[in-house]
Amino acid sequence: MTTVTSHPLTADFWFDPACPWAWLTSRWMKNVEQVRPVQTRFHVMSLAYLNQDREIDDPRYRDFLATAWGPVRVCAAAAQEYGEEVLDALYTELGIRFHVQGLERSPQTIEAALAAAGLPTTLVGAMESTAHDEALTKSHDAGMDQVGQDVGTPVISVEGAAFFGPVVTPAPKGEAAGRLWDGVRLMAATPGFFELKRGRTEDPSFE
Repeated sequence: MTTVTSHPLTADFWFDPACPWAWLTSRWMKNVEQVRPVQTRFHVMSLAYLNQDREIDDPRYRDFLATAWGPVRVCAAAAQEYGEEVLDALYTELGIRFHVQGLERSPQTIEAALAAAGLPTTLVGAMESTAHDEALTKSHDAGMDQVGQDVGTPVISVEGAAFFGPVVTPAPKGEAAGRLWDGVRLMAATPGFFELKRGRTEDPSFE
């Protein structure tokens, strides 16, 4: 039987704003917050950084990675200059535009997200800058070092147990979100547990 703690927990969540699967998991976590005593604390990781020294055979994924640097650099800049707490709202606004509305990861789209999140639109300049790359890679490593380099985003860490995923579509809501959280926590906390997986048969659904 799953044991659900009553005291508030912090779930550290590493994301790349360009990844649709991480976005769905983040929306699941926001739903979990409504039914379980947990708060999500967001941190950046970078799929472009993770894959920079790897041979990528899929041309579509190569194109994806080429445009992934800009948004995550903006998130890293916002976190470094205004604190990681601003990432919750910024990630929400970026995700709505990138994944729900299907807009390009362009400076104009990111400026609109920054404004909606209450942040200076001048942060869009970080898209083409390496000024915050050290902070970005430090945050990235803090997440990935807990789970290894053969996974991607999202990475979640709670009560000393870290894991990749869950990869799910659409994002569960209500008590369904809470039950999945209970199960994921139970598996992640089991010593020696490494993997539970099946092939993906659906594309991301943002309903």
